[in-house]
Amino acid sequence: TLPHSSPVWMQSLSKRGSGGIAMSARMKRMLGAENVAVVEPSEMHYYQPLWTLVGAGAKSAASAGRSTASVMPSGVKWVKSKVQEINPDVNTVLTVDGTKISYEYLIVALGLQLHFERIKGLPEGFEHPKIGSNYSVQTVEKTKRALQDFKEGNAVFTFPNTPVKCAGAPQKIMYLSEDFFRKTGKRAKANVIYNTSLPVLFGIKKYADSLWEIVKSRDIQVNLRQNLIEVRPENQEAVFENLDNPSEIKVIEYEMLHVTPPMGPNLVVKASLLADESGWLDLNKETLQHMNYPNVFGIGDCTNLPTSKTAAAVAAQSAVLNRTIKKILKNEMPDKKYDGYTSCPLVTSYNTVMLAEFDYNGQPLETFPINQAKESRIMYHMKADIMPHLYWHGLLRGLWGGPEPFRKILHLGMK
Repeated sequence: TLPHSSPVWMQSLSKRGSGGIAMSARMKRMLGAENVAVVEPSEMHYYQPLWTLVGAGAKSAASAGRSTASVMPSGVKWVKSKVQEINPDVNTVLTVDGTKISYEYLIVALGLQLHFERIKGLPEGFEHPKIGSNYSVQTVEKTKRALQDFKEGNAVFTFPNTPVKCAGAPQKIMYLSEDFFRKTGKRAKANVIYNTSLPVLFGIKKYADSLWEIVKSRDIQVNLRQNLIEVRPENQEAVFENLDNPSEIKVIEYEMLHVTPPMGPNLVVKASLLADESGWLDLNKETLQHMNYPNVFGIGDCTNLPTSKTAAAVAAQSAVLNRTIKKILKNEMPDKKYDGYTSCPLVTSYNTVMLAEFDYNGQPLETFPINQAKESRIMYHMKADIMPHLYWHGLLRGLWGGPEPFRKILHLGMK
């Protein structure tokens, strides 16, 4: 148990994620640093949305990371260990080094699990050239090398048959790569292929319609319901199953392959009493309070909230969760509801972005008084330059809770 001189009021379990740090900063202001503890094993913290641009060579890997010490709220108790077990029946967290931590209230922000190993030939296949993934710090620069070394042939991009974080990212690198081939005179010898397990190009029709226009105008081949099951790096082959006809297997040779790995619930959450039937943290989707344990809350990718898993969603959730906890500590009913807001800046070239914003119902929930289904240079600047600043200096300090206040100001100004 932690020393009595550092009582644990609010325990945030974070894994290189934005939710744990953001809520720790908010809880420090609400409760005092001496009443907040964070379990976080990582020495480095990454702004993962920037990995799309790192993989495309538009940003450096160094610009996406900072030391965890530099973003951890000062004065809170930082437990530098991994979580091994959560027991909500007795309000304890056990770490891998045997430390047992008691809590009065718990925020779970453990993120999700990458499962490269579910694809035959991976992760060992990354030791070979011409294959990369923007979904891990170990493999993102392999994407850049595969792109820059491309000569001619198939450039293949995949989307797995599981939930993923930032569902637009698998095709963002595809658009950027296609743009790179054009800029470097290689486009005529490049066959750009996007194989997705989904039955649609993008889940929100307004943006999907515009994306279909883009892929057609740029001669990009999109194959729906195709799931990557094996990589044969020695032969530069990717093997796909047809999800509508599983006996139908297709082998595609590649000159470049970008893999989006299967993903699943955090294993600690999945093994705990906090999980739903699928292994995700079981929350009230409006208040972010646990369905069965009222002193447990959650945020981010580890949850079963029916919205896309993005940093923008975490920002909006942090504001709602802060309000929920404040009310509960006063023995009052939560009065602020999370509407499922999430955002996906769909990077379509090295200077354009289509900013998709939507809610639980899949309805556009846009911030700006323009048609956001159109490609925009200004939105690219927001993605590449403004959003990282808001992340490091806003969200992680508990000072930014999504676009709602900005949206209200804009809409008032339009009246």
